[in-house]
Amino acid sequence: MKSVCNIAGFLKPGAAPSPAAAPSRLGAEMCKELKTKVLRLLPPTSNGPSVQQGGQTDGAEILSYTVKALKEGHVVAVPTDTIYGLACLAQNSEAIRKTYDIKGRNGQKPLAICVGETRDIYKYCKVPVKEPLLADLLPGPVTLVFERSEVLNTDLNPFTSLVGVRIPDHAFMRRLCQMCGEPLALTSANISSHTSTVAVHEFQELWPKLAVVVDGGPIGDQSRLGSTVVNLSVRGKYSIIRPGCALSSTVDVLEHKYGLSGDLGEE
Repeated sequence: MKSVCNIAGFLKPGAAPSPAAAPSRLGAEMCKELKTKVLRLLPPTSNGPSVQQGGQTDGAEILSYTVKALKEGHVVAVPTDTIYGLACLAQNSEAIRKTYDIKGRNGQKPLAICVGETRDIYKYCKVPVKEPLLADLLPGPVTLVFERSEVLNTDLNPFTSLVGVRIPDHAFMRRLCQMCGEPLALTSANISSHTSTVAVHEFQELWPKLAVVVDGGPIGDQSRLGSTVVNLSVRGKYSIIRPGCALSSTVDVLEHKYGLSGDLGEE
């Protein structure tokens, strides 16, 4: 894929960068060397004026670039509602292998999938819970684990019959999944076992291996805990796989609203 660098909110042609854009100039120079597109999703909110360009304020061009990269089998970095993530098409086996290689991730550790709408979950998962339960938790900072369906790529987590599914509460991510028309495989944007990231500069060492880095600015949740991961594959029960950042509210919905019996001790 031919690489084009776009930094700092798609500055208008001929516009002089502000002093605050100096880091962006440095980033652009690095970008040319690394052949990676770094695209700012949001205009600057401090240390400089907000820059808006007609037709691009909704992120349409960034979405187009990112979808193209994904469809070509590349791995991209994206913002979510919890931490930054690495994403590829879940149905593309080679892209999945690239994702593991980029992170240095243990091949026995699963990747979640990300979809744009709750109805998409039923295509890729066997769902034993009521639909209103899904609507109460998603979109949100929760990963729900179900039995996988036969439609899902068998090279994705071949060691387990389960799969975690996310719908982040993040407009860009939801629209990205909708435009791709298939699930994304999603994992944290960091080298395996390193700290989760909430800003793109924190995983800069990975940029050379990525086709696109979508800079959505700092993630609001600074806990770096990631999503709460809960197993709902057994009817009437739940188990917490990872407490994450939304444990209390998730358990409240599962137990008090839907009467599920739970296990909070699983790691």
